[in-house]
Amino acid sequence: MQTVAVVYWSGSGNTEAMARAVQEGAGRAGANVSLFTASDFASEDPAAYDGFAFGCPAMGEESLEETEFQPVFDAIKHKLGGKPVVLFGSYGWGTGEWMERWKQDCQACGISLAADPVIVNGAPDADGLAQCSKLGAALLA
Repeated sequence: MQTVAVVYWSGSGNTEAMARAVQEGAGRAGANVSLFTASDFASEDPAAYDGFAFGCPAMGEESLEETEFQPVFDAIKHKLGGKPVVLFGSYGWGTGEWMERWKQDCQACGISLAADPVIVNGAPDADGLAQCSKLGAALLA
């Protein structure tokens, strides 16, 4: 059974709701899934997981959260090549530029995304949660 880590940071609960939907989708697809906040994942060994889902909302001027999430992601991103990875997050303004920059950062580190990222404006509705569930399942495709 494949092991998947869903790692997220959420300020308002929107990205946490998305993370739980990703977790559900990966679990229904047959993975053994662990859900972590970024700070909880900091002490984990990424080698123990077969796939990863990372979630972070747009912050400030469309960037990743800088105190908890970004340092954890930066510490492991170079160790994720060859493993399935997906990205998700919410935003309240802008156009989703933070996700485009995040995708480019992943590609520069040799990460091949298993599916297109999922972004939602504000709180995820039923469609957004369904997209997140499919995103989780894509880790096992």
